[in-house]
Amino acid sequence: MTEPQKSAGAFAPLRQPVFAVLWAATVLGNIGSFMRDVASSWLVTDLSASPTAVALIQTAATLPIFLLAIPAGVLSDILDRRRFLIFVQVLLAAVSGTLLVLSHTGALTVEYLIALTFVGGIGAALMGPTWQSIVPELVPRSELKGAVALNSLGINIARSIGPAAGGLILASFGAAATYGLDVLSYVFVIAALLWWKRPAAVDSGLSENFFGAFRAGIRYTRASKELHVVLLRAAVFFVFASSVWALLPLVARQMLGGTASFYGILLGAVGAGAIGGALVMPRLRARLDADGMLLLASLLTAAVMGGLVFAPPQWLAVLMLLVLGLGWIIALTTLNGVAQSILPNWVRGRGLAVYLTVFNGAMAAGSLGWGLIAQQIGVPATLVAGAAGLVVMGMVFHRVRLPAGEADLQASNHWPEPLLAEPVAHDRGPVMIQVEYRIRKEDRPAFLAAMKKLSLERRRDGAYAWGVQEHTADAERVMEWFLVESWAEHLRQHHRVSHADADLQAEALRFHIGPGKPEVHHFLAL
Repeated sequence: MTEPQKSAGAFAPLRQPVFAVLWAATVLGNIGSFMRDVASSWLVTDLSASPTAVALIQTAATLPIFLLAIPAGVLSDILDRRRFLIFVQVLLAAVSGTLLVLSHTGALTVEYLIALTFVGGIGAALMGPTWQSIVPELVPRSELKGAVALNSLGINIARSIGPAAGGLILASFGAAATYGLDVLSYVFVIAALLWWKRPAAVDSGLSENFFGAFRAGIRYTRASKELHVVLLRAAVFFVFASSVWALLPLVARQMLGGTASFYGILLGAVGAGAIGGALVMPRLRARLDADGMLLLASLLTAAVMGGLVFAPPQWLAVLMLLVLGLGWIIALTTLNGVAQSILPNWVRGRGLAVYLTVFNGAMAAGSLGWGLIAQQIGVPATLVAGAAGLVVMGMVFHRVRLPAGEADLQASNHWPEPLLAEPVAHDRGPVMIQVEYRIRKEDRPAFLAAMKKLSLERRRDGAYAWGVQEHTADAERVMEWFLVESWAEHLRQHHRVSHADADLQAEALRFHIGPGKPEVHHFLAL
């Protein structure tokens, strides 16, 4: 393919009218949200000089995402996504409308600001997984990667425009005008969602209810060792990196002598740096693996935090924040990309919701913790501590390698349908599945090693208990068993097994010496 064709392909999703309209509306809505956040972060410094109060705004914005990301991921799978998004946009518009009224009447307090920021965080928590989930509905499969990339670009466009615009409007016209423009942005988003005529979902008969889908997502997360590594690396990075975000309003005001508009320019520089980072990342990926990218992000972020300690001139601080945006986008895209690559389609929304939970939990806890530390030792010393921790932990956890994410996670559909004497109600359960193998005694250690890997696959796909046992009268007769909570969940399990899982099963099956395939039996609780 020629280079022009590749370039055209990157923007091909914008030829889809629904995607283009919703993408543009989302960019506009995010610009309004960033304007609102700038106004809230700056107003709290007017209302209180306490570093803890300033950091609580960041905590209030991110804590709901930590608490609600997983339930939101489940809701995005079982509700009509269009109607759900409209409800969330109305909720967010109401939050900004309330802030508008309170700021205009002079009744806004720190308590009201934190409480309303928390409600806005609830809306963000409900919206995040759902926006990600609708993208495959809007573009052909061949354009899905381009659509995801455009969404990332749109967020950073909003990040580069919204904070700067919010700071200028706040300084020129006041908080009420800033909040009013945010309300207007939600009107455009709601109008775009009302215009979108989403086809009604087809009921397959195996749709999950909220609690069943929630349990399935938790089971998968508990059994996925690869996801555990991603979550650990994300938590370590964001706990330390959160210090610069929690204290940035105080850095801008107290250390750099800036106004609200300058604070907005700093945040806009982060967004501009992220856009620049998106352009250079292909070259970086050609030279560094995921672990190298994350270490680079840690070093860049720590360098900016260390540089801000010296209270540089404002123009130099803006340049530093460009570098912060580069480090931030490298970390976000690396961790999110690895998470997406190791999650199969059926649980991707819930798996990403768990990732968002860890991300925002680390940001919320870190912001509160760094705010309390800054109140005791001061902002400059806290930035030094955060930067040092980020470098040290980045070096230490660099040895905990991120997964390659190269496994084929497409459904293999190689399991035969279970034999039934009569129809089975979907809610019957639990179900015990038994698989009988014949294994030579000398092959047993290697077989059990293969089965240990297979046990994780069984648990990821729906089993809540698993074991291997031998027959007392026949040493070569070995039975694998696992329990699934209902017949419907076992049928879903049939459709969840991937090609990579099939390879694990084949590894165990090569030790089977029986005349045919291992016998499979299904038992229902009475």
